Amino acid sequence: MNLLNDLHAALERTADAAACIRGSESCPCLKGTVRFYQLCSSVLVTAELEGLPSGSSFCDEPVFAFHIHEGTSCTGNSDDPFADAMGHYNPHNCSHPYHAGDMPPLFGVNGSAFLAFTTDRFWVNEILGRAVIVHAMSDDFHTQPSGNAGEKIGCGIIHGKCR
Repeated sequence: MNLLNDLHAALERTADAAACIRGSESCPCLKGTVRFYQLCSSVLVTAELEGLPSGSSFCDEPVFAFHIHEGTSCTGNSDDPFADAMGHYNPHNCSHPYHAGDMPPLFGVNGSAFLAFTTDRFWVNEILGRAVIVHAMSDDFHTQPSGNAGEKIGCGIIHGKCR
């Protein structure tokens, strides 16, 4: 079976895991779902979000960094509402943007975003219980250790299904 056949088959079944994203106090309307489908040799990731901050014109529609983090909680403190999500998931100690948890950015469209991609940087069973984070800014794919992505505005924990 080739990748396209794997993708079509995955989308016809229930995801193997999902994270229900909720926004921080600074972004309370943010919500959505990130789904993970284990394929034969990779993982299909889909993300559907709404309530993202939006720009005032075509040329300033925001781009949001999007990562899997090491932590297993979406709690934090007054300085960082999702501090307990910790740093990027990086089991192989790679430099950014080669962490297993580094994912493509979310491109905002009037406060919504959709993304689908495949990765072989992790398997679904490796990321269960970990946090998915949406950042306020785009990832510069250079600055260590996290791409200068700004405030964490959304978080969800990866479970077998959204709770």
